Amino acid sequence: MADTTRLGNADWLVLAGYFALLIGSGLWFSRRKIADTRDYFLANRSMPAWAVAISILATAQSAATFVGVPQSSYAGNLTYLSANIGGIIAAIVLATVFIPAYYRLNVTTPYALLERRFGPGARTAASWAYLVGRVFASGARVFVGALPASLAIFGDTDPMHMCITIWVFIAFGVAYTFVGGVSSAIWTDVLQVSVYIGAALVTIAVLLHRIPVGPAELVDALANPPQGGSKLTVLQTGLDVSKPWWGFDPGAEFTLLTVTTGFVLLTLASHGMDQDLVQRMLTCKNAAAGARSVIGGVLVGIPAVCIFLVVGLLLHVFYQRPDIMGVAAPAEAAPSDKAFQVFAYTQMGGGVAGLFLAGLFAAGPAGINSGLNSMASTFVEDVYRRVRPDREERHYLKAGRAAVVAAGVLLGIFACACIALYDSSRNSLLGFVLGVMSFAYAGLLGMFFTALFTRRGSTASVIAGWFAGFLVVALLEPVAWKWWTSFLPDSLATLKDVTIAFPWRLVLATLVSFAICLLGDAPARRDGTTLAAT
Repeated sequence: MADTTRLGNADWLVLAGYFALLIGSGLWFSRRKIADTRDYFLANRSMPAWAVAISILATAQSAATFVGVPQSSYAGNLTYLSANIGGIIAAIVLATVFIPAYYRLNVTTPYALLERRFGPGARTAASWAYLVGRVFASGARVFVGALPASLAIFGDTDPMHMCITIWVFIAFGVAYTFVGGVSSAIWTDVLQVSVYIGAALVTIAVLLHRIPVGPAELVDALANPPQGGSKLTVLQTGLDVSKPWWGFDPGAEFTLLTVTTGFVLLTLASHGMDQDLVQRMLTCKNAAAGARSVIGGVLVGIPAVCIFLVVGLLLHVFYQRPDIMGVAAPAEAAPSDKAFQVFAYTQMGGGVAGLFLAGLFAAGPAGINSGLNSMASTFVEDVYRRVRPDREERHYLKAGRAAVVAAGVLLGIFACACIALYDSSRNSLLGFVLGVMSFAYAGLLGMFFTALFTRRGSTASVIAGWFAGFLVVALLEPVAWKWWTSFLPDSLATLKDVTIAFPWRLVLATLVSFAICLLGDAPARRDGTTLAAT
C-alpha cells in the first residue's frame, strides 16, 4: 500500500499529552521507596482486588487484542468471543484450586509449588521454562504492537523500520519497569486500559458517523453478507453430522470444541502458571481477594473484547462493502491485519489518530513492564537466590533490576525474529501470538496437573514432560508439520495438507506432557512419607 502516514500536529500533541500523563503517573505511583524484593515483586500484598482485576485484563490483552481482535472480526466473524467460555471455566478452577494453594504456601512465584511436590530441581526447571515461554509470548506481543507503530512512524512495515520500532518499545518498557516495581505497574495498567478502550470507542463513533446507513440496516448487512456466512456468528460447534468425520476440522480455531478444551487449558496456563499474571494475583492481601481478582479479570475482558470485535465489523463494512458505503467507499481496501491502523492514519484527523497511537502504546510497549517484572521476579526468586543465597535484600533488589534490563534485551531479539517467523497467509495475528504461547504452556500444564491432582511424578519425569510438551507443539507447527509429514508413505499423503489449530496443538501436547510426568514416583522425605502426601 502507499504511504499511509498522515499524522498531523494535533495527533502528535495528543500523543505527547499521553506520554506526559504516563510519565507523571509513573513518577507518582513510584514515589514510595521500595525496600526489598517482596515490595518490588509483590507490593507487600496490599493491592485491592479490583485494581488487580483490571491489571490482569491489561496484561492478558496487550497489543494482540488491540490489533488482532479487530482483524478476527474483519476477516471472519464474532467466534473469538466464544473463547471467553473457556476463560470463565478456567477462572473458576483457578479461584478454587490454584490461588488458594499459592497463598497457603506463601509463595512469590507459582513454581515454588513444584519444589514442594517434586524437589528443587523441578522448581528451577519450571522457572527456566517460564522464562523461555515468556520471551516467546511477550516478544510476539511486542512484534504485533510494532506493526501499526512502524506504519505510523515510517509509513511502512519494512523489517529495518520494524526493528527500530521494536527497540524503541523495549527501551520505553525497560525504563518504566526499572524504577517502580509491580505496584506501579498495576496502577499504571488501570490508566492504560482506560486509554486503549477509549481509543477503540472513539474509533467506533467515527466509523458509525462515516458509514451511511442506520443501525438496523447495518446489522442486517452484517448478518446477510453477499458472500459467506453471517458476520454476527458467535458460536460454532465445530461438528457437522452430515459430513465425514462429523465435519470435524482440526484447523478451526474458535469452535465449541476448542473453547471448552484448548482455551480452558490456555487460560489455566496463562492465569494460573504464568508468573506474568500470577504475580498480580499474589499482590492481593489474601486468597479470597486473589480469587476475586482472577474471576473479575476474565469477566471484565468480555466487554473489552466485544468493543474491539465491533471495531473489526465496522472496518469490514467500511473497506469491503462498497454496496453499503456507496460514493463514500475508500479507493483502496485495507488488508485485515492493517485495517485498524490504516483507517486511523488515513481517515481520522483532529488528534483522533494520535489517540489511536496512544491506545496502541497503552496496549503495547507500556504493557511490556508486566512481562519484564515477572521475568525478573522469577529469575531472582527461583534461580538467583539459589545460586547466591543469604545476601542482603538490597543485593537481590539490584539483581532484580538488572534482570529487567536483560529480559528486555531478550524480548527485543525475539520480537525482531518474529518479523521473519510471522506469515500472514498461514496465521492471523491472534493465532500467531496464542500459538507461540503454547510452546511453554503445554509442559507447564503437565507439570502442574501432576502436582495438584495426582500423587505421581518426580523431578526427572516432570522435566522430561515439559520438554516433551515443547517438542510436540513444535512438531505440530505448520512449517514443521509440512516437513516431517513429507517423509510419510504415499498412503498417508493426505496428512500433509492437514492444519492443526493452536488449541488442538496445546491439547495434544499437554496430554503427552502429563502422561510422561506421571511416569515418575513421588520423591520420598526423610521420614519415609512422600512429598505428594503434603
